[in-house]
Amino acid sequence: MEDLFTTAHRALDRARELCPTGRPEGLGAGELVALSEALGTLRRAADAALAPVAAEIGRQSRTELGADSLARKNGFRSAAVMISTVVGTTTGEAARAMRIGESTTPRVTLTGHQAPPKYPHVAAALNATTIGALAAGVIVAACERLALRADPAALDRLERMLVNRAPGLTLDQLQKLILRAEAHLDPDGVEPRDTERRSNRALSIHEDRDGMLVLSGRLDPETAAPVKAAVEGLVTGMLRRRRDAARDGDADAGPVIEDTRTVAQMRADALADLCRHALGCDSIPQHPATTVVVRMTLEDLQAGTGSATIDGIPAPVSIPTARRLAADAQIIPCVLGGNSDILDWGRAKRLFTPAQKLALVERDG
Repeated sequence: MEDLFTTAHRALDRARELCPTGRPEGLGAGELVALSEALGTLRRAADAALAPVAAEIGRQSRTELGADSLARKNGFRSAAVMISTVVGTTTGEAARAMRIGESTTPRVTLTGHQAPPKYPHVAAALNATTIGALAAGVIVAACERLALRADPAALDRLERMLVNRAPGLTLDQLQKLILRAEAHLDPDGVEPRDTERRSNRALSIHEDRDGMLVLSGRLDPETAAPVKAAVEGLVTGMLRRRRDAARDGDADAGPVIEDTRTVAQMRADALADLCRHALGCDSIPQHPATTVVVRMTLEDLQAGTGSATIDGIPAPVSIPTARRLAADAQIIPCVLGGNSDILDWGRAKRLFTPAQKLALVERDG
């Protein structure tokens, strides 16, 4: 804890040196970058310092303590509410801080001996301020999910790998890496997770007080892949037309209607376009402008085990799911060899050119 306070003091001193007035206006580009780095270190140090404190507040506020609970004595119904109120955060973030603290502080065994933290690599990274609470939380959650199904040595390697990779990744990138790592470490769990995700798919539609129709949904990778590909394909076309219009605009050709839509608005319009098209069709369109690419190794395809990935979808899917997707005429299966060499490109039609294009894109990026 002392080292964390020292790190925090240094980061705060650095921030004051760079921005003595507390106002960033007028700072140069280099100074702004240095200031954001100092503040990032300060925040990570605060996160790391809070975790063991939150865990101890949680320990002293256990339900079985009743009226003697630390939270109850201070007028709070739970430790999470107490921490969130005092620190000025949400109860969810407070609960996460408690979980991280419980997983990264030394433990006392039943015999009274002190044991190392449950996740020592996460603990070391927190204390070194190379990761913050958000990254630590998703890594700990991933390790907890795999604790009962993975070999302890493999789990330790996973924890170390994620901690080493996390500093150079955004939270979204880290979560995608975790999904792939889970599929590799627990291949037998991919298909049950597919089944669970499919059973949890849902879409709700209701009207809000402003008369806007609100769509809220959760789609499993198999269901989401064609939806995402179709909507993003239309949005890409809209953005391309906007770019071409701006590039090729002719002042003598008269006024040009400028497309001022945001990407979010384009997605909404793309969904409406797809639905209008479907209402006017007797059958589902057979020649979409975009395709869904499913990638798997030949070994996994033949054995029916392991996992496959869908371009644009972070969560891996099981081989049975990949086979179902490949049965769709608009899904392109990409079978890879041991060195990621393309062994076969599936085709929507018996035409050489589209498959050749896909292979060239795969090879040349």
